[in-house]
Amino acid sequence: MNTAIVFDLDGTLVDSIGDLAGAANRMLADVGRDPLPLDVIKRFVGNGLPKLVERVLQHCDLPMDRHNELTQLTLSHYNAAASDTTVPYPGVPEALSYLLASGCVLGVCTNKPEAPARHVLDALNLSQYFDVVLGGDTLKTRKPDPAHLIASFEALPRHNKRLFVGDSEVDAETSVRAEIPFLLFTEGYRKSPVAEIPNQVSYRSAAELPALVERLSQEQ
Repeated sequence: MNTAIVFDLDGTLVDSIGDLAGAANRMLADVGRDPLPLDVIKRFVGNGLPKLVERVLQHCDLPMDRHNELTQLTLSHYNAAASDTTVPYPGVPEALSYLLASGCVLGVCTNKPEAPARHVLDALNLSQYFDVVLGGDTLKTRKPDPAHLIASFEALPRHNKRLFVGDSEVDAETSVRAEIPFLLFTEGYRKSPVAEIPNQVSYRSAAELPALVERLSQEQ
């Protein structure tokens, strides 16, 4: 298909909320606070770890002048257990294998820091599918700045067509600003109804991806 496809990671390829919440709650325990429920922390995911920690501090009424310190503490906890409970969404490895066999080139553009992103991909045996992984700290910018996504495509081998796959409002905004067609995974960490998130197509299962990619590739 000669199509480059860049994927978001958390909430798109993998369900990582358990490990993200675990790291945040271990940080809260370190400062003498009670843990937050999983569904609360899930609402804070999407703009990278520093933003997640910022939202946790605001929710818990902790001083923002400790943001850098507590972000590093959370990252340390996360790096120590980034793949304990994280799993690929059903059908993801099979879909990626099919896309590669069909001539696509694949990359990852995530607001997760690059080192734990690569660790998660390695631990789940997903690294083999991707030529490029750009994390939230790889460049001086991150999603929804379109430069983050565009750089991910530019780092991939030669291709004629581009598609971006994600699960959130942040991903949708990035795709709009980059003017790249967007496939929305509806079962991730979005906060808004599907109808309110700009997308070319939405899907509920990775098994749908190959046919959708082929259709959108033909339309470009």
